[in-house]
Amino acid sequence: MSKIDSATLQQSIAGIREAAAKKPRKFVETIDLQIGLKGIDPSTDKRFSGSIVLPFCPCPRRTVCVFADAAHEGEIKKLAAAGTIIPMQTVADLKKLNKEPKPVKKLGMKYSMFLASDSLFKQIPRLLGPTLNKMGKFPTVVGTRENLAQKCNEMKSTVRFQLKKVLCLGVPVAHLGMSNEEMTKNIVLSINFLASLLKKGWQNIRHVHIKSSMGPSFRIY
Repeated sequence: MSKIDSATLQQSIAGIREAAAKKPRKFVETIDLQIGLKGIDPSTDKRFSGSIVLPFCPCPRRTVCVFADAAHEGEIKKLAAAGTIIPMQTVADLKKLNKEPKPVKKLGMKYSMFLASDSLFKQIPRLLGPTLNKMGKFPTVVGTRENLAQKCNEMKSTVRFQLKKVLCLGVPVAHLGMSNEEMTKNIVLSINFLASLLKKGWQNIRHVHIKSSMGPSFRIY
């Protein structure tokens, strides 16, 4: 059960839109959740980690690159012919990087996230070395029978909550191109999911704010 007050959330979304209208930007601003936790000791408590696929993509500018085997390479080419472009790297492309950290890091910086065909997945460390893993961008496996375009959209719509060394979390959950209803659904789902990961649920949440990329912060809990 969500403890976010609906009226407060709607006022905050209106405030974000009002601030954005006063200073229009040349890009669509993302809306982040900023969460402060309490009653957790990162040095002794088990660190939680969890991901949820939101109904509306919070970061449409995210890019997904596929490390593709022959089957997925053919599928990507068919999708491209139909107008859906999915970046890919074949085994031959990956071998050219020669496990050198600089070229692999350059590849990692170019894309937001990666998928790898199931037949290639276990070969990735041997082909690329540890660099992508160190960057937190090790690929997610994708099966031959999965819908590749749908899988890419799922990746773009995925939000991950992970406790590190501090009791503050910030994750993108919406953008100003969405309707208020779409924003609300994403925000409420995200916070409820985070609460489900915590040992004492809502009791471990000190405060929650929402903030656009360039705008002021609004407290919603």
